[in-house]
Amino acid sequence: MRTFSPFKTTLWYATATPAPDTTRLQGTVDADVCIVGGGYTGLTTALELAQDGSRVVLLEREEIGFGGSGRNAGHCTPTFTHYSLPELRKMLGEPWAERLIVRQTRANDRVSDMINRYQIQCEWQQNGYVMGASHPAMMKTIEQKVRTYNAVGARTRVLDRNEVETVTGSRRFYGGWLHEEAGHLNPLSYSRGLARAVIQEGGVIHTNSPVTGCQRKGSGWVISTDRGKVLADKVIFATGAYTVGGWPKLDQTFKIQKVFVAATQPLSDEERRSVLPQNTTIHDGRGDIFVYKYNAEGRIVASMFPMGRRGRDVEYTRTVMSDRLKWLHPQIKQDIRWEYFWFGELDMQYQTVPRLYDLAPGVVALTGLSGRGVPTGSMLGGILSEWAKGVPTQDLALKLEPLTVAPFYMSYGPQLMLRYYRVSDWIKAKLAGVPLPPHA
Repeated sequence: MRTFSPFKTTLWYATATPAPDTTRLQGTVDADVCIVGGGYTGLTTALELAQDGSRVVLLEREEIGFGGSGRNAGHCTPTFTHYSLPELRKMLGEPWAERLIVRQTRANDRVSDMINRYQIQCEWQQNGYVMGASHPAMMKTIEQKVRTYNAVGARTRVLDRNEVETVTGSRRFYGGWLHEEAGHLNPLSYSRGLARAVIQEGGVIHTNSPVTGCQRKGSGWVISTDRGKVLADKVIFATGAYTVGGWPKLDQTFKIQKVFVAATQPLSDEERRSVLPQNTTIHDGRGDIFVYKYNAEGRIVASMFPMGRRGRDVEYTRTVMSDRLKWLHPQIKQDIRWEYFWFGELDMQYQTVPRLYDLAPGVVALTGLSGRGVPTGSMLGGILSEWAKGVPTQDLALKLEPLTVAPFYMSYGPQLMLRYYRVSDWIKAKLAGVPLPPHA
């Protein structure tokens, strides 16, 4: 049985709005669509279907937001992480690439609309995202990003060195990329708010209801839990990295990559005026990423990937993160205390692009968000709801394909890539004659 990192030790669990009342599934219920998984993808799928009057039952093994939707760092950047848009077009082909690009680059419109429509209290701040240029040559890549993203309707722009210092409060960057539509939030509050919206629209949510099987019955399906059954016309698996059972080999379509998130003590008012003064989300521009932003209490919430001792030795990891943050912002004078420290799991997919699997007539699954949680998960709910409503598969924004087990090299590929990025960062800095952060 797959086990996951502790959930109730996170900052979000301590600060999120209360979860709506839900019950464990008991007995047998009927549904047009049964959705397995209570994260962003499952909840937004359920919400859109319930809005249109479908009988929707959502089953969650643990509690709402237990997986990545309640553990991530809360960054909401509607981009693609590992590929440029031209690379994505070449990799996916048309019309799939263009459809997915349009959906992803407009994903925060969907997030903002749901938050405003249902008055979800989740610390939503749409103040932008900055990727800093860690060396001068990186500005060419940033200029290309601006051209390609703006060509599909995104609002992004190049920042020069003075502008990026004004936005971030750091003098370590040689320029930057500002995505004006990005934002950040409390991810667990957002998940719980979506669940309340589903219930408000007439959908049914059962928590603590692990799915033990899914069998064909006539023209529909029987989805079994430990204490009940759902009889449904269609079934959607949206369990991501936290897939446990339910359908054979579904948990083999991706590989787990851990990520850790930590939160400092609240910074002083004086420090907040000079560190991230515009309350943006910051990516320090390195392949070995360090991404950070504020929460509503004035804590800096930062995330990195484990590598070697980092992540395994918690005290050493706190030191690495403190040194990186103070290197970027020496105006922080007080000792940094990482008062919360937790892990999450990512479902890393081949080519790091979500995959929509055709499991059987009337049954699909989606895995492979690969760390693009809030906007991507919310966007994918729209695609899954369209499938459930009967939109022809050739008109969907994701290609429906047979279930494919992740290639063997995905077991070690992500860690090798992280090490490659770290070495690449070091070489580029040395060639450019620019300083490296501690522990780089």
